[in-house]
Amino acid sequence: MVRDASSGEGCSLVQFYLMYLWSLTRGPDPAMMPLPLCGNGLPFQIESILLKGAQMVLGEKLDLANGRPTGFDYMRLLLAFSVLWIHTARVTYGDDLFLWESPFRPVIKSVLPMFFVLSGFLVAGSLERSKTLVSFLGNRFIRIYPALAVEVLLAAFILGAIYTEYDLRDYFTDPQFFTYLMNVTGHIHFNLPGVFLDNPDAAMVNGQLWTVPFELECYAVIAALFLLGVVRRRVIALIATPALIMAFGIARYWKHGSDWATMPTTASGNLLICAFLVGVTFHLYKDKVLWDIRIFLASVAMILWAYWFTSFGDFIAIPAMGYVTVFLGLTSPRKLGVLRGADYSYGVFLYGYPIQQAFVALGPWAHNWWLNGIVCSIVAACFAAFSWRFIEKPALKLRKQVTWLENLSLQRSVKLATGRRGLEIGLSISASRLAIPSQVLNRQEHQQGSP
Repeated sequence: MVRDASSGEGCSLVQFYLMYLWSLTRGPDPAMMPLPLCGNGLPFQIESILLKGAQMVLGEKLDLANGRPTGFDYMRLLLAFSVLWIHTARVTYGDDLFLWESPFRPVIKSVLPMFFVLSGFLVAGSLERSKTLVSFLGNRFIRIYPALAVEVLLAAFILGAIYTEYDLRDYFTDPQFFTYLMNVTGHIHFNLPGVFLDNPDAAMVNGQLWTVPFELECYAVIAALFLLGVVRRRVIALIATPALIMAFGIARYWKHGSDWATMPTTASGNLLICAFLVGVTFHLYKDKVLWDIRIFLASVAMILWAYWFTSFGDFIAIPAMGYVTVFLGLTSPRKLGVLRGADYSYGVFLYGYPIQQAFVALGPWAHNWWLNGIVCSIVAACFAAFSWRFIEKPALKLRKQVTWLENLSLQRSVKLATGRRGLEIGLSISASRLAIPSQVLNRQEHQQGSP
């Protein structure tokens, strides 16, 4: 609750939202807020959540963990399994709308945006460490594509061959089979010929992959920002992120009219890109934004309010989701031995949906959401361990080749710059030499023409 200290009258929601954004970087002390936020020049008393206390910025918290806080590792895994459990309703009942309309929707709707915020924050760190786009995009490629390609091939050649209702000859020659293989390029297709046709979520093999194209678009966007100099001019991200959120809202209003804010299930892909940019912005301003439990609680309250009491929570909750994600990610709980040096979250994400569909296809007895969640979580964890041990971790060794390519690119750039500079100097000297005889001739002509 927010009240004017003199009159006890409630402030507007707009003022409260502005006060919340102010508190991210300047602290929750009402006495420090500018007069326009204070109503008649008097400070607001922000009860319960914005109380005075010790402060630390995100960058300091990151440094305390030597740049590797374990909170992000746990969050990745938690979010990956959350996606799997959310999918249990769809794969067992064929419809999950009731889930998104439940009182738990603030939590459920936050899962994917928080995944993208987390990715944006960590990828921004990779961007800062990269000398050129060669290393940045190269490292993104080896982190995403090898595991994705293996999952697509296993689904097409093994899972599909087991569960298809077609004859194997017809299955492997069907155009849909070859179309499915295009998933390895990030051009996503969801169906294999004759596979899971009788499931509640009929014919869907890998519904989780719908976010992959948007993740690739995120990398394209941040690469463009890199070329614009966002690392040195971080205000670009600060302006671009809210501008994109508002632009998307306007575009939806123009297209859908009064239903512009209605997103029955998760946020759209475009808003996920905005969530990614929120994570990037928080990282770029890590020396300004406070790591504070009171702002964390205010952010949680903002998310709950946005989804429980407004129809456009997907738009206004993103900054708060960003803070909640980064705050939790920067904690450093002790890491379990089985998780040390490993990241199983990507494997859980990749294999979860196909495994859930395969389990449901075993018979009506498997059409139980909690049984699906328990069994498939265990199986997906095993496949994730396989993916990390034999695909993802070995692929990371290719970073040496990426670094070599980057150094080669830098050397060529230096040679080209040196050659260009030498050519400019040579042309300048030649021009000077040509100018000297001309000056001498002009002087002689002048002397001859003198009386």
